[in-house]
Amino acid sequence: MASRRIRITAGTVAVDAVLNDSPTADLIWKALPLAAAGETWGDEIYFGIPVTAKLDDPRDTVDMGDLAYWPPGSAFCIFFGPTPSSRGREIRPASAVNVFGKVVGDATVFKKVRSGKQVRVERA
Repeated sequence: MASRRIRITAGTVAVDAVLNDSPTADLIWKALPLAAAGETWGDEIYFGIPVTAKLDDPRDTVDMGDLAYWPPGSAFCIFFGPTPSSRGREIRPASAVNVFGKVVGDATVFKKVRSGKQVRVERA
């Protein structure tokens, strides 16, 4: 499948990301554009989206810049550092997630985004 790029905008922060070939990525691609107020949890931004996906490749830890779907909250998650569940330097979601994409470039720019800020996700 051709590379599927998306643009994530939150306040002054705008980054591109690339979706992988997972079933979850397919569902999210079809649901775009999305916009919601983001919440923060450590170095993670998450927000509920109108997508229902089952765990297809569950991961208990993720990498810097990973985009993931959290089934219990039907949430789109952007990881850019440790969360309250992390041990040491790992990046650990609240519970298992489906990684469906990755930020292109420096994901730590999301440290500037505060809880409640509108996050928009669209095809790039």
